[in-house]
Amino acid sequence: MEKLIYKFTHVEYLWDEQKAASLKNDEVALFLYRSNILGADLRITNYGGGNTSCKTIEKDPLTNEDVEIMWIKGSGGDIGTLTRSGIAGLYTSRLRDLKNIYKGLHDEDRMVGLFDHCIYDLNSKAPSIDTPLHGLLPFAHIDHLHPDALIAVAAAKDSKKITKEIWGDTMGWLPWQRPGFDLGIQLEKCLNDNPGIRGIVLGNHGLFTWGNTSHECYVNSLEVIEMASEYIENKINEKGICFGGQKIQNVPKEKRLEKASLLMPILRGLCSSENRMIGHFSDSDVVLEYINSEDLERLAPMGTSCPDHFLRTKIQPLVLTLGTDEDLSTPKVIAAKLELEFEAYRKEYHNYYNTFKRDNSPPIRDSNPVIIIYPGIGIFSFAKNKQTARVASEFYINAINVMRGAEAISTYTSLPRQEAFDIEYWLLEEAKLQRLPKEKPLSRKIALITGASGGIGKAIADKLTEEGANIIITDITEDKLKEVNATYKKDVSAYALCDVTSVASIKEAYKKACLEFGGVDIIVHSAGLAISKPLEETTEKDWDILQDVLVKGQFELIKAGVDVMRRQNLGGNIINIASKNGLVSGPNNVGYGTAKAAQQHMSRLLAAELAPDKIRVNTVNPDGVIIGSKIWQGEWAEGRAKAHGITVEELPAHYAKRNLLNEIIYPKDIANGVFTLVAILDKTTGNIINVDGGISSAFVR
Repeated sequence: MEKLIYKFTHVEYLWDEQKAASLKNDEVALFLYRSNILGADLRITNYGGGNTSCKTIEKDPLTNEDVEIMWIKGSGGDIGTLTRSGIAGLYTSRLRDLKNIYKGLHDEDRMVGLFDHCIYDLNSKAPSIDTPLHGLLPFAHIDHLHPDALIAVAAAKDSKKITKEIWGDTMGWLPWQRPGFDLGIQLEKCLNDNPGIRGIVLGNHGLFTWGNTSHECYVNSLEVIEMASEYIENKINEKGICFGGQKIQNVPKEKRLEKASLLMPILRGLCSSENRMIGHFSDSDVVLEYINSEDLERLAPMGTSCPDHFLRTKIQPLVLTLGTDEDLSTPKVIAAKLELEFEAYRKEYHNYYNTFKRDNSPPIRDSNPVIIIYPGIGIFSFAKNKQTARVASEFYINAINVMRGAEAISTYTSLPRQEAFDIEYWLLEEAKLQRLPKEKPLSRKIALITGASGGIGKAIADKLTEEGANIIITDITEDKLKEVNATYKKDVSAYALCDVTSVASIKEAYKKACLEFGGVDIIVHSAGLAISKPLEETTEKDWDILQDVLVKGQFELIKAGVDVMRRQNLGGNIINIASKNGLVSGPNNVGYGTAKAAQQHMSRLLAAELAPDKIRVNTVNPDGVIIGSKIWQGEWAEGRAKAHGITVEELPAHYAKRNLLNEIIYPKDIANGVFTLVAILDKTTGNIINVDGGISSAFVR
């Protein structure tokens, strides 16, 4: 067996003997380890897909007798990141006793509620619908996976015949059936009818494999997947082409990205007709082979086969009719053209719902597409957050691999629409959706922040992400940006080098925002510098850099950002970080104070101009943010200390004492001001919020 593990070419053998040896006395830990390394390979199973289990002998806390306990991934979990807190522990005997009261297919939903009566571990995660599929099989270790290669076999027109051709009598096969208690009974029967098999293929669904040990189960799963993968590869090589060959020539990478970045905000706006969405873009080789093919027109409307796929991608994608040479510089024209295609998609989805709904079906959900295909360019996906959008794209790529394999070995088949509907609008799935936590105030929003590696900029980025936003952080130093970006979780942030004195640099930052998340909703201009000098010492260079960064930078940033916002047609928020010094006269401050005043008045002018677009423009005026602020390092601090006749060390106390509240102002206080303007004062524009502890001379009214 050990020699075989090094011969895998289509899956990766990740079992680490040293790591496993450290877990040898803990079967549950080994099961979790196996789960994690299986989930690390997206060819084996995607995020949240599949299920794994193990059975151990434990002491019953009431009888002190030895009992068999099954440990299984809980509802909504992901095997790649599974931990003990994400599993359920159930009495196997009690689970099997449920067969005595099962009344048939109409009884499936009731049975799920009865799983709770089988709980052994009181800290268990809610048991998943797959629980009886594992519990009614006798094996100590079981993997239920959704490998692309196996689903290709499962979704092929003559799946049962192909299963026998690949594995002979060593694999069982079952036709499509919705997961539930009855499918568990069918798995048990299949094993009893075919003793000695190493696994079972589930039609249009996936794979069950098992072993007496965690390692044996792992190797068995890899071997079965490898055999299917090799079979498919040989068939593809025999045919010589995939998906009927190429219909559209590949567009060069840079042109693809340019077109995608221009189109994505338009698509985001159209996809957000019912709920605002976050986007993801993919143009991998696998994607391009499919979307540029002769068979795209035939295969795309068929939809996906595996339930895990279409639950995240909707039953079918929207394929755009735009040509690769389409001029995307006129967003209103393009949006009007695409609106017709979106309307047709929404109408078809409503027809799908009305045709297949049951008397107790949940209300229809958002009828906009999740997956949008632009032949020649790539695949766009839109969902409630970046992770969901990215995972939807990954699942559709899995579906592409399935179609590719199924077409190579036979003919691809998708689930009948009624079966698909019954999965999508299953009451148990609806209950799972209803249990999701309430979204945060800035969920579904995208913010671009300049100067984000500085004290105030970083605090703003922290606050907006804390409240649910996706962010693009920008600054002029890549090392610092990488360091700041690493402080956020995956799918929350991205960074772009951006010199606000360069129009080209600003446009690249917005391009990154569009490609990463779909557009922008909030623009925060926090980039800045400060020069404190008397008139006679203020040079032309001093004047120019203050005007370029603070004033011209703000102008160009807003100009480019408004273009993106108008493409989305979703409104927006622009917050400019100015200063008390734009309102209050003081010594040694002519260059800085003038620039800050220009920032403030530009904000008022643009608030008036952009209001018809529902784009709000407001200003936050900090003062005396010494602790944590970069501008207080070096000459600025020395200049302000000199102007006030004190030492640099005395500055924090000086600024705290001079405001009405006698408070030290921190970067997080400025961030709270920004959040208030974008999330709470939603009918405010052209306004100025002073965050300065109260400086009476800076009162704007």
